[in-house]
Amino acid sequence: MKAQTGSGDDVGLEDSSQRENQPDSSWQENQPIRANASSSSVASAYFNNKIIIPEDQQHPIFSFKKLWAFTGPGFLMSIAYLDPGNIESDLRSGSVAQFKLLWVLMSATFLGLLMQRLSARLGVVTGMHLAEVCYRSYPRVPRLVLWIMVEIAIIGSDMQEVIGTAIAFYLLSDGKIPLYAGVLITIADTFTFLFLDKYGLRKLEGFFAFLILIMVVTFGYEYVMVAPDQPALLRGMFVPFCEDCGPDQVLQAVAIIGAIIMPHNIYLHSALVKSRDVDRTKRDHIQEANKYFFVEAAIALFISFLINVFVTAVFAEGFYGRNITQVYDSCIEREVPHASVFNTTNLEVDIFRGGVFLGCQFGLAALYIWAVGILAAGQSSTMTGTYTGQFVMEGFLNLKWKRWIRVLFTRSIAIFPTILVASFSGIQDLTQMNDMLNVLMSMQLPFALIPILTFTSSESIMGDFKNGRLMSVFTALLAVLVIGINLFFISVYIHSLPPHWAVYVAVSVLVILYLTFVLYLVWFCLVSNGFHFFDRLPVADSTLDECSPLL
Repeated sequence: MKAQTGSGDDVGLEDSSQRENQPDSSWQENQPIRANASSSSVASAYFNNKIIIPEDQQHPIFSFKKLWAFTGPGFLMSIAYLDPGNIESDLRSGSVAQFKLLWVLMSATFLGLLMQRLSARLGVVTGMHLAEVCYRSYPRVPRLVLWIMVEIAIIGSDMQEVIGTAIAFYLLSDGKIPLYAGVLITIADTFTFLFLDKYGLRKLEGFFAFLILIMVVTFGYEYVMVAPDQPALLRGMFVPFCEDCGPDQVLQAVAIIGAIIMPHNIYLHSALVKSRDVDRTKRDHIQEANKYFFVEAAIALFISFLINVFVTAVFAEGFYGRNITQVYDSCIEREVPHASVFNTTNLEVDIFRGGVFLGCQFGLAALYIWAVGILAAGQSSTMTGTYTGQFVMEGFLNLKWKRWIRVLFTRSIAIFPTILVASFSGIQDLTQMNDMLNVLMSMQLPFALIPILTFTSSESIMGDFKNGRLMSVFTALLAVLVIGINLFFISVYIHSLPPHWAVYVAVSVLVILYLTFVLYLVWFCLVSNGFHFFDRLPVADSTLDECSPLL
């Protein structure tokens, strides 16, 4: 399979095709596939005003001026590490395992950084984001199945954002804004923020930075107020061991990985890096962009890691080891709204109960500050989810819907089941839905990890910038780990299902279809990267004939 320049419409490409057609004479061999500039799409509104990269002759090795020019996409990407699903995973981790799982959080964040590095490199080198490369590489049926899987991940993330925002409004209003009303508000605020990029790319990125700052201040305030045990915190972060941990702690460790590494975020980052004006005909410009985007992503994910640590530590110190009577008495003493949630026999915590608990232990100010932090997390991740859905639909299907239509379509899918639960059930069912969505997000991870490994390891796509052997092996092992985690989740979930033969048959069929498609993606990855033994399989001829000439 010999690679040629991909064809078709490209989203947010270089403004000048003339530059693309005049490659640097010093770099002729092993050039990567690059997108042409013949067309644009609705999504290109994000890329209309590309950031120019300044020259800095005084600092040829590292320039803070250039780093500032490249700063933006990584912080937008990092918001997925701070969405309400992650916040809930953090507080549950602290509540069930104290500080013992912080090393899992740190490891998952590091693994996420490596995946985001591959995503950014794909966008920088090719000028196409991951969904566009999938469109040019996979046959029609697998491509459509892959698109559906990614859309499921996006909708699941949308639902978590809606749930988090609704709970934040509920807490801030002392229950005067009912849950279903909070869900409806997310429709309006989504369209309010939708066209912020019309005011300039830098203003949009500045707004996201402001929301991250709100999370740093609010969750940092809770951290300082609780004053967790620092030696225990550092031991939990750097000693990879979980003493006296049982099934609940192991399940939470698995949930942390699923919550941190978000599948749709890999698609998003490969698109966001196209907002910088990088001359892809020059090897040194590509190397420079890869370097600065990696540094920026590392800084952004370090900040998101600190916020996640703040939340985990607050509940590790304040909640772990308490009994229900102590918590309920504190709530009554301080006359905290919603104290009745702890008038029960089981002491559990989630985003809603977490806010109430902080109010009971540290005063009403702690409750409202927590709610503001959750609101910032929900709003920021809502906006990045909007962009992700836009890029994915246009990339996989080569569709060019107007943004408000695209947002209305996917947001309606996310909001409809959420508003039903909010209207006819209680907040307990809403938070249980959040747990199910974390499992769902973990199950979608292979549909981002395997394609990004496939294409970033391909010389025909990446040229000299393809993955080295070590990186390819490491990413492959990570994909195997994630698939194993998914199977573990499925086995745990099956035990909680009603014991009926029809349920088991349905689950078995879904598991078989899931594994079959994952194996297909693995096979395609191997064949695309030179393992020609696998293209002798009976399915090879009919499948490869349908492929785009990109591979």
